[in-house]
Amino acid sequence: MVINSLALNNFRNYISEEISFSEGINILYGDNAQGKTNVLEAIYMLATTKSHRGNKDKDIINLESDEGHIKAEIKKREINYRIDMHLKKSKTKGVAIDRIPVKKTSQLLGLVNVVLFSPEDLTLIKDSPVERRRYIDMELCQLSKIYYNNLSNYNKILNQRNNLLKSIYYDKSQMETLDVWDMQLVDYGIKIIKERHNFIERINELILSIHKGLTSDKEVLKIKYDKNISEEEFAKELFLRRDADLKYQTTQVGPHRDDISFYINGMNAKIYGSQGQQRTVALSLKLAEIELVKELIGDNPILLLDDVMSELDSTRRDALLASIDDIQTIITCTGYDDFIKERLAIDKIYKVSKGIIHQENKSDADLKEDIDGQ
Repeated sequence: MVINSLALNNFRNYISEEISFSEGINILYGDNAQGKTNVLEAIYMLATTKSHRGNKDKDIINLESDEGHIKAEIKKREINYRIDMHLKKSKTKGVAIDRIPVKKTSQLLGLVNVVLFSPEDLTLIKDSPVERRRYIDMELCQLSKIYYNNLSNYNKILNQRNNLLKSIYYDKSQMETLDVWDMQLVDYGIKIIKERHNFIERINELILSIHKGLTSDKEVLKIKYDKNISEEEFAKELFLRRDADLKYQTTQVGPHRDDISFYINGMNAKIYGSQGQQRTVALSLKLAEIELVKELIGDNPILLLDDVMSELDSTRRDALLASIDDIQTIITCTGYDDFIKERLAIDKIYKVSKGIIHQENKSDADLKEDIDGQ
């Protein structure tokens, strides 16, 4: 799977820009806050329908416009596709595949598969449970439309139930309608718990050898799925906590309160792991994610590395670079000197400055390498 080209109109700080990508390694470099990450964000949205930054569509559109547009040409299993995504400040986004509008943006899921690695991922282990749940959900939504639909329905019902809890505080007669929402919440919640359990189990199978390799067989990494409630107990516990839910006017039990934890040699990495160990765990997680996507879709994902190379030491950087031999990779960085020194086979280089993307000749990089080597 590769993305051949990307066109952005009124997207973030881009007014109208188009960029073509090599099937190998592509470098986007420039100073901070010039728009490098915005390119990766647009590609990520084509895969997941959402921004990895958590922003709403209205915040992504250029301030001078009411609409934005992302257009991409991709190739998957030797078949070419065109994807158009229209972002609107006052309406929901519209999506077209090969110029044919789709009824739901969720129909886009699974067409493009990406693995994004950013500096924020390096802090995943010590971040809040919200971020770890978001990580699981974003990965699973790419891989399963069924999971996306179950999660979407669960969140809608959860919001409706919480609103009902607030209403019952003022009108007790609405209490009888709570059973209806509880039944639906449990139904979708159980499906989510099972999918998350299977995802963590498969990642654990892959991550064990990856992490051992990164640590010279010194560390055994295990991910634990910290369920807020089991599938078997969800309905019962939801009923038992109903009085507390009414008191606090919010649903206190369910997969919306799940978490995951990481154990190195049996010790919780969040509590006992050094910063270096936590970063290695994050890298192992991403490398396992790449392998899982390959396994499930029978193709390579597109790898997006957002200014993460400078955050890794040479050992971890080498391990990451070794994994991208056969994967289309788009890397953002402030400068590409280090990639030249490491003899990375760069296929295309772009300089990004104030929302303008300019392709540089590879010969410029080769010349710099020759000068540095003298």
